Amino acid sequence: MDKLKIAIIGVGGIAGLHYSAYKKLSNVEVYALCDINEKQLNKRGAEWGINRLYTDVNEMLAALPEIDAVSVCTWNSAHACCTIAALNAGKHVLCEKPMCMSVEEALEMKAAQERSGKLLMIGFVRRSGNDCRIIKEFIDNDALGEIYYAKATYLRRNGNPGGWFGDKSRSGGGPLIDLGVHVIDLVRYLMGNPKPVSVYGVTFEKLGNRPNIKSGKAYLSVSAGNNDICDVEDLASALIRFDNGAVISIEASFSLNIKNDEGRIQLFGTKGGAKLDPELELYGESNGYMTNTTLQARTAFDFSGLFESEIRHFISCITDGVSCIAPAQDGVDMMKILCAIYESARTGHEVVIE
Repeated sequence: MDKLKIAIIGVGGIAGLHYSAYKKLSNVEVYALCDINEKQLNKRGAEWGINRLYTDVNEMLAALPEIDAVSVCTWNSAHACCTIAALNAGKHVLCEKPMCMSVEEALEMKAAQERSGKLLMIGFVRRSGNDCRIIKEFIDNDALGEIYYAKATYLRRNGNPGGWFGDKSRSGGGPLIDLGVHVIDLVRYLMGNPKPVSVYGVTFEKLGNRPNIKSGKAYLSVSAGNNDICDVEDLASALIRFDNGAVISIEASFSLNIKNDEGRIQLFGTKGGAKLDPELELYGESNGYMTNTTLQARTAFDFSGLFESEIRHFISCITDGVSCIAPAQDGVDMMKILCAIYESARTGHEVVIE
């Protein structure tokens, strides 16, 4: 069987993870690259041994009709236009999170997917983790019962990536849309993807990108560039309510005066609770006693295979008709949540999600 021909649009930091994952699959060929930064494009082309290089998406799609699928790894403001162009050209698309910049764009992307009949998968990579798979096994076996409340945090003390991540015109926002999206989506997925109905959110711009800190910048991205703009929030917090009555509490920061960075989810159910931090702990009752269980298989929570698992699933959806675990509608629902939080923070009031 001929190998699937893949194009990667946007060749910054995240593209390297996509490329490495594709290279591990025997039925796939990374066939072409596209980026508006010609210098970075040529560098990646030489590094990866790819000579079909383009600075214009539409030009690439017109010149290479044999492309089967694309990964969209651009900055957030280009997700919609690149995805729609690829779908209109009859290509399957894996679009990095967040889906786009607005609900309107998300709906346009979903409409393009429906017209094309091709797959549009959103890069909610935490759904592909071993930790997600294991905790979902307990949930599917009713170990937690009804999950009615959850807490999700993704906090960095000094973790503004700089470059386009701090430029709202290209990123759409700060830690909420960059980091919070991961844990909101993971928790919502584990809860069975209930429909969001309202949010109350706040954002703060107090510490910025900590320009006076001389060390500890651990999150600079290959694709971030040397842009000093920082007009995004440095902390966001929200309560998200769903149609089944469940609530998620979310906190996400690029800059915050805490001792250590933190990434944790906690689930609270009628039969038990769980914490992923990243070790999985379960809390419940047995024989009239309260019980705590810690899974000892720590290698099961290795995050190093996340993108490999995600890309493998994307290709399986195309070649074998496997049902996609992160379809376009889930991206639309996430954009409704994120945009509602930002709107609530702007107005100071709860926002109802239609």
